[in-house]
Amino acid sequence: MTDGNNGGKLDLWVTETHKNLVSLGFRVERTLFSGTSAYQQVDVVETAGHGTLLLNDGIVMVSERDEFVYHEMIAHVPLFTIAEPKSVLIIGGGDGGTAREVLRHKSVERAVMVEIDEMVVDACKKHMPSLSCALDDPRLELIIDDGVKYAQNCTETFDAVLIDSTDPIGPAQPLFDRSFYKTIAGLLSENGVMISQSESPFYDTEIQNSMFSNQRPFFEKIHMYTFSTLTYPGGLWSFGFASNGLCPIRNFDPKRAEAPGMDMQYYNPAVHRAAFALPGFVTRGLTGLIDPVPL
Repeated sequence: MTDGNNGGKLDLWVTETHKNLVSLGFRVERTLFSGTSAYQQVDVVETAGHGTLLLNDGIVMVSERDEFVYHEMIAHVPLFTIAEPKSVLIIGGGDGGTAREVLRHKSVERAVMVEIDEMVVDACKKHMPSLSCALDDPRLELIIDDGVKYAQNCTETFDAVLIDSTDPIGPAQPLFDRSFYKTIAGLLSENGVMISQSESPFYDTEIQNSMFSNQRPFFEKIHMYTFSTLTYPGGLWSFGFASNGLCPIRNFDPKRAEAPGMDMQYYNPAVHRAAFALPGFVTRGLTGLIDPVPL
């Protein structure tokens, strides 16, 4: 955190620097939680304009101001593409936002969320209840464990696997490895979908190339889609969509997305389709690694 003189009042900021290229700062009103787990430093702060903010090892994970964008896009894009999703595996997602959106789907009978760091879950339960509100849903099984080990030992299949990971450093590094994607492909049902957090189109092309190259041997179709964000460097972020048959456009069901009770703050059928319309610099940077969609 940094401080500056603001007319006699202490002005505190938390700043994240990405790859020593760009910084993003948030003005802090007060610290709500700070602790060190076996895996990382976990901080929760109240900001002046973005609500409560969660940071792991000084990297912004989520803010109350715009968390709905990330969580709606990771959950609803695949679940409105799958005809009747019944089972979902979430790897990571300790803040609870992804589970909240997954469980809005009435067809989902079982969701398993595997988060490695219990401190993140506990901190968000106490300080970010708008995200963690679904963690007590009886359809959800919350497991505190290493997601890689869980997947290796898992014997059931899922209609969707959502990899809600941090950047590929520290405990999240194995979630980007080829062997992990092979394991996940084996856990998917016949028309299953894997969603993976795929970083910034502006700053992380090398990570994306590696990630999609590692996924390609195990999936017939690999697509990428983007969304806007206030809290991640560059303001544009992305997810990978991998399947062995389903197309996120041809198989998308807009009627279910428009059903009563499914009103979203960011996601809607038009946004679903538009998210797969990628800028030229993105497709050129990932030539041969991602597949086009019939827009």
